[in-house]
Amino acid sequence: MKNHLIVYSLLFALFFSYSHAQTSNFVKDNYTKLDRQIAMRDGVKLYTVIYVPKDVSQSYPILMERTPYSAGPYGETNYTTNGPGPSKLLSEDKYIFVTQDVRGRYLSEGKFEEMTPHNFAKKTPKDTDESSDTYDTIEWLIKNIPQNNGRVGITGVSYPGFYASAALPDAHPALKAVSPQAPITDEFVGDDARHNGAFFLLDNFSFLSYFDAQPDKPVASFGGIFSNRAKDAYDFFLKLGPLKNANSAKYFNNKGKIWNEYLQHETYDDYWKSRNIRPALKNVKPATLVVGGWFDAEDLFGALRTYEAIEKQSPTTKNQIVMGPWTHGAWSRPEWTEFGPLNFGSNTSKYFQEELELKFFNYYLKDKGEWKAAEATMFNTGTNEWKTFDAWPPKNKEAKELHFQANGKLSWEETVTEDKDSFDEYVSDPAKPVPYTDGIFARRNNQYVIEDQRFAARRPDVLAYESDVLTEDVTFSGPMTAHFFASTTGTDADFIVKLIDILPEDAPNPSPNPKALTMAGYQRLVRAEVLRGKFRNSYEKPEPFVPNQVTDVKVRMPDVLHTFKKGHKIMVQIQSSWFPLVDRNPQKFMNISEADEKDFQKATIRVYHSKQHDSHLHVNTVK
Repeated sequence: MKNHLIVYSLLFALFFSYSHAQTSNFVKDNYTKLDRQIAMRDGVKLYTVIYVPKDVSQSYPILMERTPYSAGPYGETNYTTNGPGPSKLLSEDKYIFVTQDVRGRYLSEGKFEEMTPHNFAKKTPKDTDESSDTYDTIEWLIKNIPQNNGRVGITGVSYPGFYASAALPDAHPALKAVSPQAPITDEFVGDDARHNGAFFLLDNFSFLSYFDAQPDKPVASFGGIFSNRAKDAYDFFLKLGPLKNANSAKYFNNKGKIWNEYLQHETYDDYWKSRNIRPALKNVKPATLVVGGWFDAEDLFGALRTYEAIEKQSPTTKNQIVMGPWTHGAWSRPEWTEFGPLNFGSNTSKYFQEELELKFFNYYLKDKGEWKAAEATMFNTGTNEWKTFDAWPPKNKEAKELHFQANGKLSWEETVTEDKDSFDEYVSDPAKPVPYTDGIFARRNNQYVIEDQRFAARRPDVLAYESDVLTEDVTFSGPMTAHFFASTTGTDADFIVKLIDILPEDAPNPSPNPKALTMAGYQRLVRAEVLRGKFRNSYEKPEPFVPNQVTDVKVRMPDVLHTFKKGHKIMVQIQSSWFPLVDRNPQKFMNISEADEKDFQKATIRVYHSKQHDSHLHVNTVK
């Protein structure tokens, strides 16, 4: 996430990057543009941009996106050169495409709320939320836009993915198909703001410097609160110091409403709970296709947990999931065959757009073609193969444990040593935090999610547990939990757990270029997650650690589908900082947004491994 110029460039590149394959006059030649302000039930008007096919020989369904990122270009003579749909294929197949500024964003009236809470008990006919705004918009469109066939679909990536999810409760009868893609879902537990309570500093500092700046009135464009031109993010945030320094006159200066809300609500209180859309996903009527990317640094959690919530709370809904080898929204690009040193052997975004997205909307909105997709269409990131399942996680999984043992060993065998004080230890120093990536980057290195972890393994403040060479392929599927026993000399601590695929020393390089990245011995990051230790038992009621007392810790990690091949090794790393991706923990039980420099202290962390304190990674395997 980015300053305002970077936000614009990335949004357009990400969600509309297929446009080069269409002629510059495609949209004007094939669509009529209408700009309308649609009144909601409380009188607030939302600015809505509509593209209607010029071919009047048939009727068309409506495919809609609701966004906080601008429905522009504005004005009926100003046509987008991209789209107008979410893909080239959908644009050419012809729909009535609708994009709407949500309340309080750009040219829409009203007050913007971060992740608008769902209103479970509307007491008057004028009570609103995102579900009612979507309902009112659909009602107006069905009655006022010519050539519509009475069916509506909704899609959206990231924040627009949240608005797609929010349309599902109490949906308009005309809403037949919804595809939440990388939807923001629960910002405290696993999406953009925090993960298991730990604040994602790097992304939010950059993103909110722009996003948090819109004035309380409709505007077509606006500037940011500040611009940060630092070239080395690690150095910049280390020198920035305690988190509260971000509110200095040079930066947010208390002008960031959402920034302040994020920091003021340090526990999982009603602010966060009300913004978790999952409890509202009950009695869902439209068909849903949830989409996510295994390499999504923003909302991997959101895709997986949105699908899960619909499955559990709306078991009769036609609800399906697709997870590919994609970064945030990369399935919308014209081509996605590789990422960093990884080559997938096929154009995975083209496959999604042709075989899944287009067929899903055509089937449910046009009665066109067939829809035979599996319950779960998942890309195996270890074998570069698409796999299908009749349930996710797979039903035929087998639970296993990888045990942390002395001398950095990772074993399928249970730990048998009777020495309850068998442990490994490191000193976590907030003045020298473990970097999340290797190298100097001005903004987030998007490839950190697959990066070689040898730079971290060499540090004395990172523990590494390594298996023997695998004698056969092993496939992990579904969620994982690192369950270990730890102690600290402080009263709080972060724990970052990383699952790593170690390639053999004779692994071939991806390129004949002698300067290309060597893959021999590459410690490929497969999945990583952080837990702010004071939330180990409850997000609502944090608890301090008792210094030097052995404590039970569980770090729940997002799902995987990854085959560790014969000849590879499996590694687990544990560390207590991941900077500046995650803000520094002072390792003192307190409200971190109020910490001063003097509050940050070194701590000695121990991870135990014995029969009594059997630290391990719980996984599920499939054949």
